[in-house]
Amino acid sequence: MEGAKEELERRSKFLNSLIQKKKIAADQKQNHDRINVRVRASDMPQPLQNHAFKTARDILDSMASLKLDSKRLALALKKEFDSTYGPAWHCIVGTSFGSYVTHSLGGFLYFSIDKVYVLLFKTAVEPLDQ
Repeated sequence: MEGAKEELERRSKFLNSLIQKKKIAADQKQNHDRINVRVRASDMPQPLQNHAFKTARDILDSMASLKLDSKRLALALKKEFDSTYGPAWHCIVGTSFGSYVTHSLGGFLYFSIDKVYVLLFKTAVEPLDQ
């Protein structure tokens, strides 16, 4: 009888965790739809992705009356990530570009927001031997 109770408890916890994951995924999709973001490729933790999306959305909204300034968006994202998560972040912004980059583990995000594509990635910084 005790074994059956433990099994029931284990299954209940498992089902609850699945429900939580589904709710989180639905909330993230709703948030992405609200700010018009589509992830194209990613090797980045979700909190960092959300930070990039929010930063990009805020910058684009501040340029609403002006023409898109890709350099300004790239610079702002790079500076934000450098100051928050350490140096060696790189950002490419545009409507049409190709790339092939090497990135640090957990430091790659390629997404679109409105009709703009953003590639944000981190590389390792190693001191020069002298």
